Amino acid sequence: MNLTVVRPGMLTTVQDLGRRGFQGQGVPVSGPMDIHSHRLANQVAGNDATAAALEITLLGPELVADAELVCAVAGAEIDVTVDGARVAPNAPFAVPAGGRIRCGARRRGARMTLAVRGGFDLPATLGSRATHLVSHMGPFGGRALRAGDVLPIGADGAVGARGAVGAGATGAEGAKRAVPLALPDGGARLRVLPAVHRERFTDAAWTTLVSTRYQVTPHSNRMGYRLEGVPLAHVGAADILSEAMPRGAIQVPASGQPILLMAECATTGGYATIANVITADFPIAGQLAPGDWIEFDPCPRPQALDALRKRPW
Repeated sequence: MNLTVVRPGMLTTVQDLGRRGFQGQGVPVSGPMDIHSHRLANQVAGNDATAAALEITLLGPELVADAELVCAVAGAEIDVTVDGARVAPNAPFAVPAGGRIRCGARRRGARMTLAVRGGFDLPATLGSRATHLVSHMGPFGGRALRAGDVLPIGADGAVGARGAVGAGATGAEGAKRAVPLALPDGGARLRVLPAVHRERFTDAAWTTLVSTRYQVTPHSNRMGYRLEGVPLAHVGAADILSEAMPRGAIQVPASGQPILLMAECATTGGYATIANVITADFPIAGQLAPGDWIEFDPCPRPQALDALRKRPW
């Protein structure tokens, strides 16, 4: 069983939960920009959370199935049809043998996950099928999909193997099924904690960060969002000795314009960081597109931990 790419869309990649455990060796985690919707799509399709799925960015692909499949989409509101009939998000849908999945207009959000029951059975690198574009690591040589690429489906994808379309996730994973993410509409408020280098910035810089609006520029990607707004002033030099950098860190180079590190961020960096977006808000950040705005809200640590505990994934 396979899905074949007819048109790849703007940026469609294979992703799973990421390549964890190798950051100390300089290997980035990668994985989905919106882990909430990635998990939800897999749950609805009847997969384990670790199954590989497609992350579709802004303009979706056209795919053709060579056997009957069960699929699900979650995340950004992008019109999806099977042989011309529109399918609902966050619910399983059938694709007949020879059926075509087409993506149309985008309404809200930036990234949609398309999961197929059985997951994509592609070679793993360091235990993961996540695509990391910068290092060319992952399926298809670590690149985005192209026309003609063939995506093999795992053996569990056979419709007869686990029931019909209505059969979703079972067991503990199904019991914890998440509700769809509340998608941003033109922008989002993201909660932040002071970063380890907070003292390398003026108090006015912190006040500016948490009281003004920044815009995601076109020079943004899965590695990080370059933001534009009121510059943030350093105390001394912007550069630091290279050290570990987590996803969600807000780096500030000498220009004073912040950079929000995202799923494909490098494991180390040489710019001081003023703040960190809390983990619970990563999925919302992952749904932002160039031109969208961001406002940062200071968040007490107990509140950040409580939000982390309450996340459904």
